[in-house]
Amino acid sequence: MNQMEKTGGLQSSPALSRFTVKDFTELIKIGIVNSNTITAFTGMWLAFQLNGLSFIGNLDTVIFTILGSAMIVAASGAFNNVIDRDIDGIMERTKNRPTMTGKISGRRALVVALGLGLLGTIMLFMTTWQAGVLGLLGVFLYVVVYSMYAKRKLVANTVIGSFSGAVPPLIGWFAVEPSFSLIPVMLFLIMFCWQPPHFYAIAIKRREEYQAAGIPMLPVVKGIERTKKSMLFWVVLLTILPFFMTELGILFIVLATILNLGWLALSLYGFKMTDSIKWARLMFVYSLNYMTILFVAMIVISIFL
Repeated sequence: MNQMEKTGGLQSSPALSRFTVKDFTELIKIGIVNSNTITAFTGMWLAFQLNGLSFIGNLDTVIFTILGSAMIVAASGAFNNVIDRDIDGIMERTKNRPTMTGKISGRRALVVALGLGLLGTIMLFMTTWQAGVLGLLGVFLYVVVYSMYAKRKLVANTVIGSFSGAVPPLIGWFAVEPSFSLIPVMLFLIMFCWQPPHFYAIAIKRREEYQAAGIPMLPVVKGIERTKKSMLFWVVLLTILPFFMTELGILFIVLATILNLGWLALSLYGFKMTDSIKWARLMFVYSLNYMTILFVAMIVISIFL
């Protein structure tokens, strides 16, 4: 096997003909696929519930929306793995990706990304053209704007990347109700504001790795204390958003506020903790639980409206 094949280059070899399900799920970043599919489902579910439309009577829309959303997110993850091969080997958290170990060649990963992206886009266009366009926009923002440029060149890379991460709930909503209203806008803003503190927590934990890879993450360029202030800023913005979602009722507003105040308290505590890495881990775990609880709560509460 030559050097290009060892690093997941665009050449292929017999050794690359076999790869496991685990390799495939790592290629498409299954964790991100799952979380984004949940937010897309939430947007779709709320569109059904709040507009008095039948969920069971529109199962074709449900299937195309869920599968289409999952596929374009998976495609974006695969594209990202192809693009990041020059830096993934430097970082501990990414050095064992299948495109780095040689289990999946760059060419094969690219084929998978293109295939998933095409199928996912077709499925979204089979719901509404607005959902299809939003899907294409999300892929473009993540692959071209973020992965190919902002991530490598700009300190604001995380904020810029948050635009693509906030698109899935809009896809879900517009697949059912192709018109703007306050709820889908708030879903977008919640996802947008959630991402910087979530990913900055990772960046603090992996600061030295990002620095070695030459990625201008905020903790690398501006320092950890400056990053803590930025994380606090985004959490403060999150505390405001539920009050614009009165359609979901007072129970949701109370629950969301409790979650937000808990995150706010943890964010403030970060300025007192001497172990910033430990604090970043706490912030990361809280962010994951926050998003899961909040979006599941939206689904459950909307049933009783």
